[in-house]
Order: sequence, then structure tokens, then C-alpha cells
Amino acid sequence: MNSTTLGKYRWRVCALLFFATTINYVDRQVIGLLKDTLALEFNWTEKDYSYVVMAFSASYALGLLVFGRLIDKIGSKLGYALSVTVWSISAMAHAIAKSTFGFGAARSVLGVSEAGNFPAAIKSVAEWFPKKERAFATGIFNSGANIAAIVGPPTVYWILRNYHWQTAFIWTGAIGFVWLFFWWIWYEIPSKQKRLKKAEYDHIHSDNEEVSDADAKKGVKWGKLFGIRQTWAFIFGKLLTDPIWWFYLFWLPTYLSSTFGIDMASTGGWPLIVVYTISSIGSIGGGWLSSYLINKKGWPVFKARKVSMLFFALCVLPVVLVPYIPNLAVGLGLIGLATAAHQAWSANIFTTVSDMFPKKAVSSVVGIGGMAGSVGGTLFPLLVGIILDHYKVLGKLSLGYGIILTICGLAYLLAWLMMHIFAPKMEQVKLDDESPVTAAPSGQHV
Repeated sequence: MNSTTLGKYRWRVCALLFFATTINYVDRQVIGLLKDTLALEFNWTEKDYSYVVMAFSASYALGLLVFGRLIDKIGSKLGYALSVTVWSISAMAHAIAKSTFGFGAARSVLGVSEAGNFPAAIKSVAEWFPKKERAFATGIFNSGANIAAIVGPPTVYWILRNYHWQTAFIWTGAIGFVWLFFWWIWYEIPSKQKRLKKAEYDHIHSDNEEVSDADAKKGVKWGKLFGIRQTWAFIFGKLLTDPIWWFYLFWLPTYLSSTFGIDMASTGGWPLIVVYTISSIGSIGGGWLSSYLINKKGWPVFKARKVSMLFFALCVLPVVLVPYIPNLAVGLGLIGLATAAHQAWSANIFTTVSDMFPKKAVSSVVGIGGMAGSVGGTLFPLLVGIILDHYKVLGKLSLGYGIILTICGLAYLLAWLMMHIFAPKMEQVKLDDESPVTAAPSGQHV
């Protein structure tokens, strides 16, 4: 059946998820892009800045638990809308901060509310795509993080040059309300979406996993999820790798400035654009690879995910060489390879949740694993701040970055090993209280 006959509405949903993720990361990264400006205005040390980052990370961890559970209860449509509304308001609130504490407070609210993005997006992918397409769809929407890092620097630095840092927070925060309009009129679960063709509905549910509205609202008890090995596989996978991406997001502009003498504001942040352009290829390519191995090579789902993720973990390793390479182009290439591999890893690790768990538990598991990643993201910035302040005093800042990038390079192999120990074949979880699988009445989705 060709794509015209089958229908493409699920890809419109994927586009909505892509733009939401782009906006999410634009709002998240503004403070990293303005770090040098804000440090001068508020006399921040590296440790002061790390506290602001930690305020976001800790709140993000809490928000993932809250939204992971909430979205499984109230549904992806309302849950996503609530998340975007609050995070857009809190992003704009940074403009009225007058102290380090004020920024910490704004970051805390931003962290809680932005946490709704991935539980809602992964649940939406599970609702709208069969397993063989989920990694690719996840890779596409997850690439929004890279697109944000491409369009964010020139946009924020242009605003900074022509207006003020407050304006950057206001303008970027307001974009979320535009997205909300389209989300509310276009999104609905497949069984309620009248624009959806029957052929596409059947394709979406070709895995024979359909959950009734009543069954979905029952949710899953967290205590039960913590007793499942597959949950711990996802927890360790996120705990060990999420903090690495956050390091790139919040410290990379300063690292490139201090190491290569680049004035980010005057150059429009072009080195960041190079790095995150490479990353976007990794995100989409990472999702494509495992889907290709499943669809074209006939590999089992678990084997395709595991082999792909091991390959991406190995691709991160060369980043440990960056502090010892004086050439900017080579350094950017290796950092770009590491960030691309992270995004490819991310596209696959998120998909493992919908591979292993029924749809009604997806957001809760994503929230739990995301919380673990945020705990790591809370502690790692503190370590980064301590290391950089220590070696800055010694006049050996490059050595400090060398230690941090070595940690970044090895984290993914350790994460892959832990996931393999807890879920060697990523078996499908069968929850005790699951209702029998039932198909929607014919014509309900037309």
C-alpha cells in the first residue's frame, strides 16, 4: 500500500512534536547563550552558574515524575498543552529576574513545566506509530533539540546586540503560545481523530496493541514499575547520559569561547550552529538506522536497538581528544560527532520504552527514567563547576575540561552495559492488571 492510500496524518502529529521540542530547547538554552553577559552583570562565578543550572535540573527531575504520571492520567493532548503553557510563561519570567536567586526561581518553574515535553511526546509517538516506525519518528521530533541549537544562537545573539538580554527571554518564551493554537486544533488520539483514514488507523495499530480509554485512565502504580527490570534499564540509560547533553547545552558556548577565543555574540554563534547541524543528522539517522535494521534486514526489535546503541556509544569516545587538539575545525567535528551520537542514542533509548511497556505505562516510565537523568543532570553541573573553578585558579582550565570530556566520552558505554545487564533482550512487559486487547469499532476513527 502506497503512502497516498495509507495516509500521512501521523506525520503531521510528528511535526507538531518536532516543533514543540524545538521550542522547548530554545527556551532552555537561552541562559547558556547569555551566560557570559549575565555573569558580568550579576558577578557570577562558575559555581554560581552551576547553582542556577542545578535549580533547573532538580526541578526538571521533579517535573518528570509529576508530568509522567499526570499525562498517563489526563492524556497527551491536555497534558502537553498544560506543560507548554506554564513553560512559556516561566521562560518569559526570566526577564524580570534581578538576582541569582531570581534566575534560580524562574529556572525552577521552567524545569518543572518543560519536563512534560518528552513524556507527552513519547506517549504520542506510541499512540500514533507502530513499533517499526517509532524510532524514526522519535528521531525526527528529537532533532528539534538540534534545530533549536542551530536557530537559537543567531536569534538570541541578534536580539542581544540590538535590544537587551531581557528581550531575548520574552521573545523566545512567547513562541510557545503559537504552537498551542495548532496543537489544540490538530491533535487527538487516533480513535477520536476524524481526519484519520481507516487504512492509516489499521497501520498504526498493526502491532495489535490497543487500549481502551477506560483502561488507559487506570494508569499504572509506580511501585509496580520500580519492581520491573526493564524500568531500571531505562533508568540507568538516562541517569548516565542525560547529564552529558546538558553539559554541552549549558557550557559549550563558554568552552568554545575560552578555548578558541571566539566571541559568540559578534559571530552569531556559528560554531554552535556547526555542532548542532551535525547533531540533527545524528538524531534522524539514529532513528532511521534501527528502523532500517528492523524493516529491511529483518532483525528482531531488541537486536536492532541494542546494536545501534552500542555503535552510537562508540561514536562518542573520540570527544575525549578534543582538549588536546588545537585545530578549531577538528575540535568542532569531534564535538559534533559526540552530540550527534548522543541524539541518535536518545532517539533509540526513548523508543525502548514503547518497545517494552504497554502504551498506558509509557509516560510514567519515561517520567521515571527522565527523573533519573535529571538527578544526574543536577549533580553533574555541580561537579563541573567545582572542577572548572579549581583548574581556573591553577591556570589550567583546559585540563579541567579534559577531565570533564573524558567522563562524557565513557558514560555511554557504561550506560549500554547497565541496560544490557537489566534488559538483555528487552522483553515485553505484561502488567498484571492489563485488560484484554480490543480493537476500536470499525469506522470510529474515520
